[in-house]
Amino acid sequence: MAQLNHETTTGDVLSAYLQGQATEFLRSLRLHRESTTDAQGAEVSLEAAMSLRRAARRIGGTLHTFRPLLDQEWASGLRPELAWLSGTLAREHAYAARLERLLDALHRLSGTPTVPNPAVGTAVGNPRAAAHPTQATPTVGNGPTAAHPTQATPTVGNGPTGAHPTQAAPAVGNGPAAAHPTQAAPAVGRRSARRNGWAQPSPQGADERGGTPRGLTVGAAKAAALLERQLTLARTRAHSAALQAFGSSRFHAVADNVAVLASEVPLIRAAEDLKPLAAKAEENLAEAVAALPLGQAGHPYNAEALTHGLAAAEAPEAQDAPWLKARALLRLHRYAQEVLTGNIGSTGSTGPGTGSAGAPRGDLRLAEAGHALDRHREAADAAAAAASAARTPRIAPATAYALGVLHADQRHEVEAARFAFHQAWLRETEVVSTP
Repeated sequence: MAQLNHETTTGDVLSAYLQGQATEFLRSLRLHRESTTDAQGAEVSLEAAMSLRRAARRIGGTLHTFRPLLDQEWASGLRPELAWLSGTLAREHAYAARLERLLDALHRLSGTPTVPNPAVGTAVGNPRAAAHPTQATPTVGNGPTAAHPTQATPTVGNGPTGAHPTQAAPAVGNGPAAAHPTQAAPAVGRRSARRNGWAQPSPQGADERGGTPRGLTVGAAKAAALLERQLTLARTRAHSAALQAFGSSRFHAVADNVAVLASEVPLIRAAEDLKPLAAKAEENLAEAVAALPLGQAGHPYNAEALTHGLAAAEAPEAQDAPWLKARALLRLHRYAQEVLTGNIGSTGSTGPGTGSAGAPRGDLRLAEAGHALDRHREAADAAAAAASAARTPRIAPATAYALGVLHADQRHEVEAARFAFHQAWLRETEVVSTP
């Protein structure tokens, strides 16, 4: 933890911090309004919106922690409006980051098979290797392989593989693989793909080319398309909501209040010591962390985050609620430390006395704990998005299977984030307790 400065005993420090954040808010608003519609202007607009959101979040958090020193009616009226604005501006970026996270996870889970040289086709075994216009694929077994208009697939076994209009699938066993109207599936033993209905994983859980579960590869593409459609729609709606917010009278009222704050802070107890209020924020954080199952989270792969994976839809959210509360209180504590140390955090430049992202060097372990809780929230939201997509009516079983694997993967990420927070928090406690 950063050491408290004994000279920070008046409201001047609080006024300087709030005025600095209000100035940053107004500067970001001006950049956002002056940005153009081209690619460079869109990037400037996005960065300005994020900076504006950070300033709004810091102003609201500071008003919450140090509200006994401020005009109660004014602070109580401004704080909810700043929270509304920050939440509205955060949704578009959150949906975009969630989609990118889920697509990257699907790509990692499904694997990327090695693509051979299109000009060279290798036949392993007795039969002929069918030529493909763009890619030659080795054949293993005794049966001929039918050419596919876009991709040739290896055959393992003695029976011929029927061509599928969109995707060919390997056949395992002695029986012929029948084409499926929407997706090709491997035949396991003597049962055809029609009886299977969807791709079954092999007994080892991986195909012969590199450890990728067959059921996931069949449904991963459709799962990715479903997630992209749902989250892109949500992002578009969030973007429209943000644009409407910028043009609303509610936002103009918030901007007017922040403009007044940039010139004058309504203090009612200017000579009050700031340290007891900052210590109260730290105490609230410590109580929230004490309520967390840190003993269990300290063991990797304890499966605590997956305990309610098959329970009611609200069970994982209820399990994550204490961690989200600790994340919010950790932010309030960080903002209080910024006020006391005079460091303006990520909205300002990084100086000689600061570490990465503008954090004070003494708070690097605190920043690590905050980063772990940020990862926790992102993974929990991504898992919820995968579960929501899996509840889409009339999706193929292979798609639901891929989404289930994706959901489990993100819940494992939740567990890993809890473990990282446990490690960071213990290191921080050891440093504070050292004389």
